[in-house]
Formats: sequence, C-alpha cells, structure tokens
Amino acid sequence: MSEPLVGRMREFGETIFAEMSAIAVRTGAINLGQGFPDENGPAAMLEVAVEAIRTDGNQYPPGPGLPALREAVAEQRRERYGLEFDPATEVYVTVGATEGIASSVLALAEPGDEVIVFEPYYDSYAAVIALAGAVRRPVMLRPVEGRFTFDPDELRAAVSPRTRLILVNSPHNPAGTVFTREELQAIADVCRERDLVAVTDEVYEYLTFDGAEHIPLATLDGMRERTVTVSSVGKSFSVTGWKTGWVTAPARYVRAVQTVKQFLTYATGGPWQRAAAYALRNELPWVEELRKSLEAKRDRLILGLEEAGFTTYRPQGTYFVQADIRPLGFTDGMELARSLPERAGVVAIPTQVFYDHPEEGAHFVRFAFCKKDEVIDAAIERLRKLSG
Repeated sequence: MSEPLVGRMREFGETIFAEMSAIAVRTGAINLGQGFPDENGPAAMLEVAVEAIRTDGNQYPPGPGLPALREAVAEQRRERYGLEFDPATEVYVTVGATEGIASSVLALAEPGDEVIVFEPYYDSYAAVIALAGAVRRPVMLRPVEGRFTFDPDELRAAVSPRTRLILVNSPHNPAGTVFTREELQAIADVCRERDLVAVTDEVYEYLTFDGAEHIPLATLDGMRERTVTVSSVGKSFSVTGWKTGWVTAPARYVRAVQTVKQFLTYATGGPWQRAAAYALRNELPWVEELRKSLEAKRDRLILGLEEAGFTTYRPQGTYFVQADIRPLGFTDGMELARSLPERAGVVAIPTQVFYDHPEEGAHFVRFAFCKKDEVIDAAIERLRKLSG
C-alpha cells in the first residue's frame, strides 16, 4: 500500500520536541530542550481553575470563548498597548497560540499563496503553511552585533505577486530577538505597500530582558486593520499545559479564523479560560517577578555555557539561549543534540530544524533556561564534560 499520509505533510515527521523529550526520559538526561517551566503559575490563578472544575465549569463554553476572558484580553490590549478591540467581535479564544496561528493561516492563505516567515522559525509554522497548501518564503535572521536580525532588502525581495501573509514572531523563538521599532516599521512598510496581512505570534510579550520593549506590530500606523495578533496564557503565567490562547484582529479576520477554528476544536477548556481571565486582571505583578527571575536564569545559563566552552547569543526575550557549538569542535547541531544525552546527560534542541536552509543553523543548539536554578547548575556541570 502507498504511504497514507497526504503528500504535503510528508516532510514532517515527529516533532523535534517529542523526539528529544523522549530521549530525555529514556536516558534520564536533564531536559533543557522543550520550553516548559518546572514551577507552577500563581497559586490564586490555579485555584480559580480548580473552583471552576469543582462547580459548573466543565461543559462546553461558548465557541468564541468565555465573555470574561475576551473582555480581559481586550482590556489588556487597551491598557498595555493602547489598542482598542471589541471583545464581542474582535477577540477569539483558541486552543493555545499554536491553534490560533494555524487557524489564521488556514483561514487567510489559499493554496498556492505565499507566506513569508523569518527563519529560524517555530516548527509549527512550516507545517500549517503546508496544511493550507500554501508556499513558505523564508527571510533569514542572522547574528549581527550579538543579536539576530534581518535585511530589509531581503524582506522586500521575498515578496511576490503571490504573497498573502507575513508571519511575525516577536519576541522570537528560537532566536531570542525582540524586533525593534525600526525592524517592525520595515515589516509594516512592506505590508502596506504590497497589501499583505500580518499574523503575529506574541506569546512571549511579557518576557523581555535588558530593557527591550515589546512593540505589537498592530500599534504601527496602518497596521491594526491588517494584523491578526496571537498570544496566550501559557508562557506568561507558567501554565503551558493549559493551551489557552486568543486572537485579536478586525472583525472580518476574526470571522475568518472562527470559520476554521470551530471545525477544529470548537471550544477551549472552560476552567482554564476563567483562570486566564482572572490572571490577566490580577496577576501581572506575578508576571513581572517571573520576568526578573527568567532574566537572572538566562544570565546563569549563559555564564555556565560559556564556561563550558560554548559561544552564546544573549536573548532579549523568550525562554531560550542560542549556543554556537564550534568552539567545542562540533559543527553539526543535530548530531550533537542526539548524542548529548549520552555524552553529557543533557538534552538540547538542534536549531537547524527551524530553517529552510539548515546549513545556516547547523552550528547552533538551543537551551531552555525556564528551569529551577539547581537544574540549570546541574546541567552546566554535566556540559563541562564536553570541554574535557
């Protein structure tokens, strides 16, 4: 019999996160690969979810999301960024940001349309573009003076008459870049000039370091009406397993996303929605303490990685550090990542899997620092074995 999987998905096997996490379990290695914290979010927020489970929160919520959460998201966009959204028509709840991005691409990209992505990119982007029958057009992020950035001329050159969407991720996973206003302006200029829609992944919006400012693309002139913004509760409040996200956009784009999303999962877990609404209104001081803690953990991991012989790039946001493996005598990040659990008892992610041009990222591996200090310290001690 022929391969049952449809052709457009045959380049996608098991995700690298599943593969490396399984290796961590099998070998007992410390998992600095997948980006999930090893500590819980704010206790009062957890109690809201528990109370919803104990009482009347266990049946289908409204498909677009609980009004309380949609209203809380609209308040957050207004108070933090000055963006006005109608919670009834311009806010839509999804099963995490991943589904929000997938629903947006499936709703807005026709087969054969082109979607611009900045590479390296989060792996689900490539898969959902393929599911839509669209074509991805990568624009390279390269290290320049210690941070990853893009060439605006290369962005312009990537646009063709078939281009429909630009996928923008800032703070950026896996590069750790927080796009500057100038970089965002270059993206906005292209969107306006070529009549493109931007889909922005802003799940790390609160988790920026060294004074870097997260600027939503939708705040730039002329961009609110052509931007679909996606975020979630998971990273900011350390509840990645809740898979509760949202889309904010003009009503016509929200209707398009809803048309797709309602036939994927229909609704998102009610208890998590209630707790997310509470958190957005009451737990932002907790998030600020988390941000400070993560900044310190980032510095702790970077210091240890450099002592172990890696060259590192200091991220301005997210959970992750990019480490150059060449000073240790390695050149293939995939080969090292697959052998690292046996060599040193640590799991990392090979960055090359996030590229259309893997040779550009072959010398990087990604380490997560959203872990307890003692876990980071133990991993560093093991990694020192690589330098003899």
